[in-house]
Amino acid sequence: MSARTTTSRRGTALVSALVGVALAGALSLTATRPVSTAGQPQHDEWLRKLDGKHRMLFDAPVTNGGVPLVHMMNWYDTYNSAYGVKDADLDGVLTFYGMTTFHGLNDAMWAKYNLGAVVGETDADGNPATANPWRAAPRALGMTLPQASIETLQGRGATFLLCNNALTFFAGQVAQAHGLDPKAVYEEMKANILPGVTLVPGMVIAIDQAQEAGLSYHRQ
Repeated sequence: MSARTTTSRRGTALVSALVGVALAGALSLTATRPVSTAGQPQHDEWLRKLDGKHRMLFDAPVTNGGVPLVHMMNWYDTYNSAYGVKDADLDGVLTFYGMTTFHGLNDAMWAKYNLGAVVGETDADGNPATANPWRAAPRALGMTLPQASIETLQGRGATFLLCNNALTFFAGQVAQAHGLDPKAVYEEMKANILPGVTLVPGMVIAIDQAQEAGLSYHRQ
């Protein structure tokens, strides 16, 4: 068996695992109610900081060609232009888990572990991406859109959440594919989360907490 065939099969297995977790993470949503966040543990600090008049959770367990970022950008832009609402009064929150788990990591991790091949992200030349394509210049709808990047949206006040359960699981999958220690790979990835991205214990809980706190919900 060639090295290329082995790598391809490993990548296919990882993608299958990512898709499975993304599907398993889908929630049945009911009517929401505003609740107090008092007494929440420290890792829910991100939720306590959401004080905008309009708050929406963009639930993105799949990459969908970068469209989740475009939706968030359009949400900010349209409130600005059509309703005269400033960014300071808007709180957008986007999730990283399932197929988007690794989009919460920096370029060093993408290059070291060939994460573009794992999640099917390519660069402008069609090769597996060796840098996080969502960080600074995502491609979506056939265009390069730096205005929809993680960094740009963070500058507008957006919050990005990374699921620790997903990171633990997929770090283990990557470690197994490379013959490495799962805990060591997890700790390395955890140390290389993008600046400003918040690690939450479990996305299913984070989404539940956001719904209970009254955030609108937009499934990607």
